[in-house]
Amino acid sequence: MKAAVYFGPRDVRAVEIEAPQIRAEHEILVKVRATSICGSDLHIYRGTLDGIMARGRSQLGHELSGEVVEVGKAVGNFKPGDRVTMAYSASCGECYMCRVGQTAHCTTTNKAVYGFGTAFGDLNGTQAEYMVIPYADAHAMKVDESLSDEATLLLSCNLPSALIANRLADIQPGETVAVVGLGPTGILTLELALKRGPGRVFAFDPVDARRSFVQKRYGVEAFDPSDRPQIERVKEATRGLGVDKVMEIVGTPESLSLSLELVRPGGTVAAIGVFTSDTFNLNLADVFLRDITLHMNGFANVQPFMWEAQRLLARGVLDPAPLFTHRFSLDQVGEAYETFAEKKNGALKVLIRP
Repeated sequence: MKAAVYFGPRDVRAVEIEAPQIRAEHEILVKVRATSICGSDLHIYRGTLDGIMARGRSQLGHELSGEVVEVGKAVGNFKPGDRVTMAYSASCGECYMCRVGQTAHCTTTNKAVYGFGTAFGDLNGTQAEYMVIPYADAHAMKVDESLSDEATLLLSCNLPSALIANRLADIQPGETVAVVGLGPTGILTLELALKRGPGRVFAFDPVDARRSFVQKRYGVEAFDPSDRPQIERVKEATRGLGVDKVMEIVGTPESLSLSLELVRPGGTVAAIGVFTSDTFNLNLADVFLRDITLHMNGFANVQPFMWEAQRLLARGVLDPAPLFTHRFSLDQVGEAYETFAEKKNGALKVLIRP
């Protein structure tokens, strides 16, 4: 079968590999209907995580719309023909960490993540024709028949993460809010925040097309984070205090610094971006003296939020269609990565079909 494989920084190819097979009773074999690329995949694509990738072997992808082909003897929730998706991280549902809702820290799978290299379980990826899902009853989910493949893809990572950001920020009616990062997850985070009845909302992203998208679609004020006068405008608009709540969905030292700069004393920063830098010059005295609440949740525990995310989509609360701006075949996966990484032609989210 064909699968997307990592060959080095900015070198992702669709190649022929051995088709996966069920080897344990808790596994299911799935035919991939559609998949996509997450912002966290770009850390791999750009070579930031080269050390944990086996060049020429490690598969990619953790967002799935699929169909069950075969089930292991211990699987009780699925049968062949079921539409299915799964959380980006594999979890057993039985260990202490799963029981307390920290599914991304499952001690049985040892924090395994689909398509994320040797350090995270060396699992297969969704950017393939077929894949195996271990411990399927614990972290996979049947898909509502009303959902499109596009909507289904948001359930593995993007939308549950946006729900987590809003849960952590706990936006109250009338509060001022800043969203830092307007990729797909950032846009979903923004849309959910707007439904909570905030007062003034500010958005930040360096990509002009993304700022234009949220300005036109949601009517919020969007700024380039490198433009200092615009940041000062936000401070002036909040009487010099800063915003009540900030949600960060980027994962860089610069985006976290901006978030801390934007938030008012006593405010909250919910940072769900995937951080790969091992150092950050955090001014602890500033955070302490300003009584800032800082949540870090980039390694998100999405499985407990997947049902809620599906309900939002099934009931039409959110419309995912405008996010999917580009479509590719699996053979074009290298082009898909380049388009998404470089934000070419206004790319927001790409759909890939095997």
